Amino acid sequence: MADDAELTRWTVHGERLVYDDRWIRLAIADVEIPGGERFEHHVVHLDRAAIAVVVDEQDRVLLMWRHRFVFDRWGWELPGGLIEAGEDPMATAVREVEEETGYRPKQVERLVSYQPMAGMVDSEHILFLARGAELVGKPEGEVEADRIEWVPMAEIPAMIARGDIWTSGTLIGLLQARERLNGQGRG
Repeated sequence: MADDAELTRWTVHGERLVYDDRWIRLAIADVEIPGGERFEHHVVHLDRAAIAVVVDEQDRVLLMWRHRFVFDRWGWELPGGLIEAGEDPMATAVREVEEETGYRPKQVERLVSYQPMAGMVDSEHILFLARGAELVGKPEGEVEADRIEWVPMAEIPAMIARGDIWTSGTLIGLLQARERLNGQGRG
């Protein structure tokens, strides 16, 4: 199996930074594919993100109804945000839930991590499952969502089918949480 993997491995000869700010780093990589063809390939580096699936004792999940201007589209999303330098990803997930929804998650565990666009974007997303939450105040800072609601997990498949849930972190988080909870006799 290892020999097969080497047949498709790209060689990176270097990377040149094109643009760099607080939110995004754009680079041009000098790459060579098996067979010897060498060319430049764009690479986008973004900070890591932490996302939380918060499920209560009634098998409802905490969701936010948000507008995404890039696509001019509305949808239900899980709370989450960028991991600050030196911050533990689980602490980020807990902080983001509280800032965006006013709820403080309980019993948090790691679900999975993934790369949403592995072909040219480096942006690790780390998903967490929180079992329970307590309301500790109102959302803080900028307006993150028009509505914040506890939605029954049983409604999630229909919401996905309708296109009401469409962002990668929310889709992966909900599906992974459902698997984890089903494996424990819930959901």
